[in-house]
Amino acid sequence: MRLVLIVPRFPRISETFIVNKVAGLFDAGWDIHVVCAKASLEDWDKFPALRARSVLRDRVHAQWSHEPSLLAILLWLPAFLSTLARAPRATWNYWRVAWKRFGRRTFKQFYLDANIIALSPDILHFEFGALAIGRTYLKQALDCCLSVSFRGYDLNYVGLDDPDYYAQLWSAVDGIHTLGDDLWRRAIRRGCPPATCHAIIPPAIDTVFFAPDENGHRSGPVTLERPLRILSVGRLEWKKGYEYALKAAQLLAERGIPFEYRIIGDGDYLEPLAYLRHELSRYVAGLEDRIQLLGGQPQVVVLEALNWADAYLQPSVSEGFCNAVMEAQAMRLPVVCSDADGLPENVADGLTGFVIPRRDAAALADKLALLAGDVDLRLTMGAAGRRRVEERFQLREQIAAFARFYRDMGESRAR
Repeated sequence: MRLVLIVPRFPRISETFIVNKVAGLFDAGWDIHVVCAKASLEDWDKFPALRARSVLRDRVHAQWSHEPSLLAILLWLPAFLSTLARAPRATWNYWRVAWKRFGRRTFKQFYLDANIIALSPDILHFEFGALAIGRTYLKQALDCCLSVSFRGYDLNYVGLDDPDYYAQLWSAVDGIHTLGDDLWRRAIRRGCPPATCHAIIPPAIDTVFFAPDENGHRSGPVTLERPLRILSVGRLEWKKGYEYALKAAQLLAERGIPFEYRIIGDGDYLEPLAYLRHELSRYVAGLEDRIQLLGGQPQVVVLEALNWADAYLQPSVSEGFCNAVMEAQAMRLPVVCSDADGLPENVADGLTGFVIPRRDAAALADKLALLAGDVDLRLTMGAAGRRRVEERFQLREQIAAFARFYRDMGESRAR
């Protein structure tokens, strides 16, 4: 059974979960391929799961540009003949269906879909819900199953001004995957029929890779010479709520609690956050030196930072589930996070960390101060977080769940 995943870019530093899914299903014997708008093969070795599986390079297929160049137009006929030779049945069926829908625009649409057609998938899976909008015709055109993952942003924000934004998708899709119960409930509120075939499969962690270094550095008290080490990892964007984290850092400094705060991630909010850090430093001397914006980093650097840290901070105002929080728990870090969306399903409040109301910088500061003053609490919560990940978020169990989801969907359609 051939499974084709559609993603915007592959591989991508902020989407390790897709890398792990591809590698895991490949190891499980699936004929899996990735079609993306941009193939970032120069980043391949930044991912341990890919570095060990160079054979997967041949299974990553970059689509042609959305704006055809003169050269691409000239190459259209050879591309058509190549696709026809690789997948004659799928090619002719595609033209039959697409011509009824697009007419002469089918020439351009074929140009955009050629890599997918040539693969002739049994299951076509869009890794983000918004990617599937306007492309449900592929189910009929390729005579395949169609499934979609919803990871948060696509349900929480995309198309909210249009109550029928996903209507066509709901009617066409064979299977829905969400990261948690909260997202499944949101899908239903957005119009998904409750009887739709669906699977709730949370993210998972490679607990062999994300294993803490037992160097004992976390066992000592917080002092001026050894401040509390706080870490956040994630794209610099509005939904991550970093402004509340910076305000919490200001409050910690005003209370005289020694700390060092590192943020790993890049994005459009870099300049606003740097400016806010500078502004807050006007009120607390030296604050700017305690908050480091480290930019995007490869997994090995993130791992080093997780080993460095004493506590993990996730101040999001919206969050699907959050892999970074799971990685922090796997590394025995107590987590202080907001109650945004799926985070309460991720962190056990009072056991593996603290879940506080979103947009509450004072509450973030209170819990960080509590952790700063109680080394036993940090260690106890960290150990509970590791157990939680080992018991509930193992990568092998996630891959097995995805395999069941796709297999059951394919068998159901065959019947």
